[in-house]
Formats: sequence, structure tokens, C-alpha cells
Amino acid sequence: MPLSIYQVDAFTDQPFAGNPAAVCLLNEPRDAAWMQSVAAEMNLSETAFLRCVENGYELRWFTPALEVDLCGHATLASAHVLWREGHVGEREAIRFHTRSGTLTATGERGRIALDFPAAPVTESESAPGLLEGLNITPTFVGKTKWDAFVVVDSPAEVRGLQPDFRTLSQVETRGIMVTSRSDDDRYDFISRFFAPAAGIDEDPVTGSAHCSLGPFWAARLGKSELMGYQASTRGGVVGVEVHEDRVVLLGEAVTAMRGELMV
Repeated sequence: MPLSIYQVDAFTDQPFAGNPAAVCLLNEPRDAAWMQSVAAEMNLSETAFLRCVENGYELRWFTPALEVDLCGHATLASAHVLWREGHVGEREAIRFHTRSGTLTATGERGRIALDFPAAPVTESESAPGLLEGLNITPTFVGKTKWDAFVVVDSPAEVRGLQPDFRTLSQVETRGIMVTSRSDDDRYDFISRFFAPAAGIDEDPVTGSAHCSLGPFWAARLGKSELMGYQASTRGGVVGVEVHEDRVVLLGEAVTAMRGELMV
């Protein structure tokens, strides 16, 4: 029986911008090897697999190379599909059961709000190959539960980065985020995110990174509600509300394609 599959552009209100994610609706459990093969076939930064279970949906995320513990844009895309396709009532909250615990999606002022765990940043030594691969001089180097975290002086440095991905692929981390304060009044900070070790040279818009970016900049800017811009080629906007050990990520999404998975 064919399975419904969608491609959704997340953290944008325009098609062909933001971060594309595939969302596959399962009618029965599937093994990880099969899901990994589908994710490799889709060849997007993330493919989400949803299965209806008691009190919500089981949700798993795969890059083309591996399964990950947390993904923001594919969760946003999943909520968008469930509401738009009528699987969940328009005003009904969605509970996702994941490797990072239960995550909740709700509608908020025309945007999708995701309740995620915060991922604090701690100062650390630079991992071997990190700064060589980025070719920058940082003002701060830290790490989160999953990623390396690098701060630079100016937004121009963030936008102008031309990493050596072969070198960065050897850094022992899921991903590498580089950030600075914004020079655009619409945003509080900008960032880019690289994850060659996970099969993604540059992720267009990384929701899970904002679980760290939000608390980091909230502490330095003295505000709990922020707006971040991820300065990839496609670009995307992520709203962040910081609540102690949780963050709320806010964004929009657009369905770009829908189809059937025949295998």
C-alpha cells in the first residue's frame, strides 16, 4: 500500500525558501534501516517519519546518513502536514513522542509553536580542526549537548564563511553553529549551521540549533523573546521564546510537493 509523503519548506512563508523536509506518514511500524533508506532517497537534510500512537504521534528524524535525536524544522513540517491534511483538528495541540521526550506543537498567531528542551551552551576549548575548517578567529567557543558553538564579531563574517567541509567533517560533533549579533533591526542574531559529519554540508535553517542560540543571546541581550535569521542561501526566520529549561520555536511552513511512496 502506498504511503503519503510530503516535502515542506519550513521556517518560511514562501515556497523554495527556508529548510525543506520530507514528511512520511506510516500506517505501521517500520525498521530503522528502511527509514534510513528512504531518507537517503529523499536526500534532504531531514526526513521525518510519523506514526499515529496513543495520545499523539511517534516521530523520528533521519538525515541521509543517520538518525538524529532532535530536529526543529522537520517537526514544524510534520505539524504543518498533520493540520493541513486534516489528520489533526486545526486548533488541536499535537504531541510528538521522540528520542528527546514529548514535544508539543500548537498554533500561535498564525505561526506554529514548538515546545522544545533548551540546550545550554558551555564555554570550551576549540575541537581539533574546528577553527581551521571555518578559517575564522572567534570571540567565543563553546559546545552544547550535540554541537560546537562559535561566536564571531560581525554578521559579515557569518555571511562570508566559506568552510573547508572536508576538515569540518573530521570534527567530533553533530554540527557546528556560527553566530553573531544582527545588523538588521528585524533580527536579534544571525547564524549558519554546518554538519558535514551528519551528511549535510550546510543546513538551510536549523530549529534545534535555536534551542542553544535562543538562551545564549537572551542572556546577553537581556530579553526572552528573540528573532533569529539563519543566513544560508535559502535563508529562514526562527522566533524564539526562552522559558528557563524550555524554548518555544516559532515559524511558518509551506507544502512544496506531495506524493506517494510506492516501495
